[in-house]
Amino acid sequence: QVQLVESGGGLVQAGDSLRLSCAASGRTFSTFSSYILGWFRQAPGKEREFVAAISRSGVTTLYTDVVKGRFTISRDNAKNTVYLQMNSLKPEDTAVYYCAARSSVVMSTTSTGYNGWGQGTQVTVSS
Repeated sequence: QVQLVESGGGLVQAGDSLRLSCAASGRTFSTFSSYILGWFRQAPGKEREFVAAISRSGVTTLYTDVVKGRFTISRDNAKNTVYLQMNSLKPEDTAVYYCAARSSVVMSTTSTGYNGWGQGTQVTVSS
């Protein structure tokens, strides 16, 4: 099972940018490129929701509608890292952000489709 560690969260103002990183560690180091990777988020009192996903090669990406045009997911398989560039942040983007790995060739927007999760990083956007 892949082990993931997120970083890059913080407190920012509306309109600011943040870049989240998620690095693989441990025995999964050599197989990182075989995973589809995703970002999810969970706000207080709400269910975890899909944010973005990227294919194994990085060619194909998916986004939830509310972040399209503002967030960009990317990956560097040589560094075993996936990124989430978040621009024009809004207060409603406030949540704990999780990266996740999926051992499949088919993209998924549901959390149950992912079998490796990081511990999460807090993003807080003030108005």
